[in-house]
Amino acid sequence: MTATRSPAVGDLLPELTFEVTATFVVSTAIATRDFQDVHHDRDAAVARGSKDIFLNILTTTGLVQRCVTDWAGPRARVRGVKVRLGVPCYAGDTLVLAGRVVEVGPAVRDGSGSGVGSGDSGEVVVEVIGRCGLGDHVTGRVRVVWG
Repeated sequence: MTATRSPAVGDLLPELTFEVTATFVVSTAIATRDFQDVHHDRDAAVARGSKDIFLNILTTTGLVQRCVTDWAGPRARVRGVKVRLGVPCYAGDTLVLAGRVVEVGPAVRDGSGSGVGSGDSGEVVVEVIGRCGLGDHVTGRVRVVWG
């Protein structure tokens, strides 16, 4: 879903929900070239004190970015992503990402009619929180330029 007007501080992004299956955890860890056993091997994860295998930081960062780019549209360019991990998101859980615009730079009309602002160009900072069954899995900020 792409925003249809210039964003304003306080605007909410649509939520993104992911069923975090064991296959999702393992395949995204492999896709990000993270071969740490706690993301692939349930027995190893439990032996290290974990309840189960869990999402890696690279996957989580990508999902935070996707939450914003799905909203911002295909012409948006990500300029920065900063995340802080909280509780683990284990296989079998559900991860729900929600975003809120916290900063809006000056917009310049460019007439393109595509992406955030429907023809405007500028910078937006979005705060994203990802929650799972244990609480906040990730909090972060994504800086996006559109237009």
